[in-house]
Amino acid sequence: MNFKRSTTSMAIAIMALSLISMTSIQQDVFGASLGMSITATADQGSDTIMVTGKTISDITDVTFTVTSPIFNTVVAIEQVSPDDNGEFTVKFIVGPTWTEDGFYEIKAMQAVSSNSLYTLNVVVEVIGGMTEKTDITESNLQTGIFVPTQSIITRAGLEISADAVIGSTTITITGTTDRMSEDITLIVTAPNGNKISFDQVSPGSNGEFTSVFTTGGPLWKQDGFYTVTAHQNDNPRYNASVEVEIIDGVVIPEFGTIAAMILAVAIISIIVISAKSRLSIIPRY
Repeated sequence: MNFKRSTTSMAIAIMALSLISMTSIQQDVFGASLGMSITATADQGSDTIMVTGKTISDITDVTFTVTSPIFNTVVAIEQVSPDDNGEFTVKFIVGPTWTEDGFYEIKAMQAVSSNSLYTLNVVVEVIGGMTEKTDITESNLQTGIFVPTQSIITRAGLEISADAVIGSTTITITGTTDRMSEDITLIVTAPNGNKISFDQVSPGSNGEFTSVFTTGGPLWKQDGFYTVTAHQNDNPRYNASVEVEIIDGVVIPEFGTIAAMILAVAIISIIVISAKSRLSIIPRY
């Protein structure tokens, strides 16, 4: 009987420990949900900027400040309360204090234990008191069981990448931008600092663009890394660059030296094997 009571007590203890563990896991799972996201939208030539967002913490207000592009003057302050779903909306009207042309920074901050996940920034360009077309989202929402890392939906700015085949004489530059109303100027700079090629492209309705440069000729005679720079406006977010290595006027990939070494070893191996094969078939006297 003592053994049975002991076994029963042990089973109850194990069940209690299991329940405690499950409760702890559930708390960790729900604790993984945190962060905030905001979206700024504006029509071309409008005086209205709409900012919508969502936060995991709906118990504190979200404070907005708008600063000017040159002197960082605060031109607007707003505060909104998230609804029961954590969603919120705020509207900014471009007023007489918005005298500077450029990118105005809208900062959203929610005081949740000084957590940086509750501070976000977006920029909206204003020219002559009117907004440029804008649709920008910044997010660091962390939700769900297996999503403990930062997640960014869309970032403001311009990005480019270079695509070229080894031995090719063409470099294809592709990129994206969220400023569809502005052309993009591309400049190729040689290793000695000379600007040797230019192009200007207009992004498509989805913000994507492509430009092709042909290598070779007297301007491409230097061996080394050529820099392709994309410039859309004076904001650092809309300036990007990428490097491509050129040797004897043709493209060399990032690991060109290693590839050449592997090719050399392969050729030497073939020569050695061929020489041994010929020696083995020579008749012996």
